[in-house]
Amino acid sequence: DVKLTLHHSSLESSSTVIRSPGEAIKIKRQGKISKGILLLQDNAPVHNSHVARSEARACGYEILPHPPYSPDLAPSDFHLFPAMKLFLKGKCFPDDAALISEVTSWLEDQPGVFYKNSLQSCIKRWEKCITLGGSYVKKD
Repeated sequence: DVKLTLHHSSLESSSTVIRSPGEAIKIKRQGKISKGILLLQDNAPVHNSHVARSEARACGYEILPHPPYSPDLAPSDFHLFPAMKLFLKGKCFPDDAALISEVTSWLEDQPGVFYKNSLQSCIKRWEKCITLGGSYVKKD
């Protein structure tokens, strides 16, 4: 049984790296993190840069390996963003702050099972990818 903690933040305009999420997560989960924080991100060049990887390690993350060109293995790509896209469809926002507020509310309103299902699907996709020798996984 795993307790999930949702941590989300938004970048300031023109920023590419968040420098403090590791500390925020450690404070939020104080006494409950025994093995560290795992970071799963796709293999986009911006995520794979020396600067990004150094910052992630400096925040205390263990970066999980991710095969190139595999959006099928990123829960945000196959689960989170499609659901969020449906929620945001047709809505207009007067400024970034309004959009951030709406997305934050949506993220926090999702039931725990929404995120649990995403992670369970991710595990199945990773297992299938390993079974297929690293090949692209189109469906669960």
